[in-house]
Amino acid sequence: MIWPILVAGPAAMGLAGGLTEPLRRLALRLNLTDRPAAHKAHARPTPYLGGAAVAAGTLVPALFFAPTWALRPMVLLLGGLAVAVIGLLDDARSLRPGPRLAAEMTVAAALVGCGIRIPVSGNPWVDAVLTAVWVVVLTNSFNLLDNMDGAAASIAVATAGMLAALALSTGQPGVAILLICLAAAAAGFLCHNWPPARIFMGDTGSLFIGFLISGSAAAAIGAGGGAEGHPLRALTALVLVTFIATVDTSLVLISRRRAGRSWLAGGTDHVTHRLRLLGLTRSQVPWMLMAMATLTGALGVLVAGGVLLAPAVLAGVVAVGVTAVWLLLRVPVYPATVTEKPADSPGVRVDETIGSVFTQAMPLVGGQLVIDRAASERSAAL
Repeated sequence: MIWPILVAGPAAMGLAGGLTEPLRRLALRLNLTDRPAAHKAHARPTPYLGGAAVAAGTLVPALFFAPTWALRPMVLLLGGLAVAVIGLLDDARSLRPGPRLAAEMTVAAALVGCGIRIPVSGNPWVDAVLTAVWVVVLTNSFNLLDNMDGAAASIAVATAGMLAALALSTGQPGVAILLICLAAAAAGFLCHNWPPARIFMGDTGSLFIGFLISGSAAAAIGAGGGAEGHPLRALTALVLVTFIATVDTSLVLISRRRAGRSWLAGGTDHVTHRLRLLGLTRSQVPWMLMAMATLTGALGVLVAGGVLLAPAVLAGVVAVGVTAVWLLLRVPVYPATVTEKPADSPGVRVDETIGSVFTQAMPLVGGQLVIDRAASERSAAL
């Protein structure tokens, strides 16, 4: 069992890293690029298809080095492949939300039908429905996390690594190998996606990562996993290993609801964008995300194994999560219209919609908001 673990990781990293550059060139030839827009953080057209490298780098070594042909790793592998294809079609043709969601639910239902579920209610049918919904929600939450260079890949490296350790400890070597390959493939891709990114993973990669992490977490923590027979322990562990995705999705939904914006529209209102506006550099953001994912993932593993008491940890993580969302909501990220000031005003004359945070805004003068020129220029540079 040791040699597959030692070999699978480097093989996955090498394959994903080696495939990324050829796929980048192919994406440029096919014009599969993400073009800059007001709701996007990048400033130049950037090719997609990096997710195909992550998927291939994960699935091929996992299939080759898996110690057994057990049902769980195989259904996760095939489900991951199906979700990657859904993401690839979305990258190429922009699928409508309804058909895409229906396809994701079908894959999640197949996962649950093969015995992977989270036992939290005591009723197997209710657990099956909750597990399928949770997998789909988390799959799309990771899709939302792919909003800045290095963000989703960094979280994938840390989270998949922690879950691999849990799967090994619960006697699921096939699931562990798959997660090791995912972490290594994400690391190989990250070499090309680190700020400033030369390629994006697209929906192919983010949906693939989200599905494998959510499905593998259900396998490693739920029925047959580390927290079987302990619903509160399972719930706490799942919240911890997906903490960043949960906080980010909650933050975005609350922000857009309060601002009267569509939940489906893109925007620079995620955790990553707010961290940038609070002063972190483009390279510091993925490092912080990776550190946070490692910490919460490790706590999740300890809770699932019964080392830490679930009630106390759950209360703490909910308090931290709510506080984090509350604090990040105070960072303004949406446009606000400011009106032109008289010529004798000490501020800058503006009559436009400012599309970034209003840091270092000068005091209200005559009931009008006055923006410092240097602050405006720094905001535009973000």
